Amino acid sequence: MQAPSAIAVHKLEKSYRELKVLRGITFSVARGQILALLGPNGAGKTTAIRILSTLLLPDGGRAYVEGHDVVRGAARVRAVIGLTGQFAAVDDFLTGRETWS
Repeated sequence: MQAPSAIAVHKLEKSYRELKVLRGITFSVARGQILALLGPNGAGKTTAIRILSTLLLPDGGRAYVEGHDVVRGAARVRAVIGLTGQFAAVDDFLTGRETWS
């Protein structure tokens, strides 16, 4: 039996009014893999991360983190992830070790 993906996204969709940001994206990330989301501004990278981290609800499709549905199991998703933004207000004050402890 194969272990579930760390991240599984199937036909994920999100729009902001008339602007379709995510148009049915599908991908999976196996445990131990590293994923990089690359694309121009407005491509939906931040939107996808916000959905995967339960900060934003998708309009359609499904997404799972460690087997937990990001909508129906949001609390369980938050219990198994760590998220930091590109810029943190404490970057100039904490060492790398302090940041991750």
